Amino acid sequence: MELRGFDVGQAAVVAGWATSAQEVSLLSGRTQFPFPAELVGSWAKPADDVRCYLYYVSGEPVGYGELWLDDEEDEVELARIIVRPGSRGRGIGAAFVKALLGSALEAGYADVFLRVRPDNDVAIRTYRRVGFEYVAADLADEWNKEQPVAYTWMQYPTAAG
Repeated sequence: MELRGFDVGQAAVVAGWATSAQEVSLLSGRTQFPFPAELVGSWAKPADDVRCYLYYVSGEPVGYGELWLDDEEDEVELARIIVRPGSRGRGIGAAFVKALLGSALEAGYADVFLRVRPDNDVAIRTYRRVGFEYVAADLADEWNKEQPVAYTWMQYPTAAG
């Protein structure tokens, strides 16, 4: 198992992992299905504050995710996490999130967060298994004020956090 930087040439592969409009919505908040590869490709534009990754098992890409780095807030957010359909339900998602978390912690930020749609029970269970905890309700309410959805916000317990 290996975490590698995302190559935009893999955008169509990743876009194909969203198998329904519901999955597109969970991943991106959009409902266009099939998921447009050019949208996934646009996420990978070079930026100092976003790191895009593919997770490989036996040489095959099985997961995509991002780290959003925020120097001002001294935090990193795990984002846009998706696992290839044929790899789901086998613990790969948890291993992938742990790999992303390792990169997030290595980046040296005080806090590590993620947000997930509240109806994405499978993802929430995965994040809880990895060690993420729910943020306080008042903090989640504050962060959700400007969001299109009332996300479930989670934080990984760090020494600084």
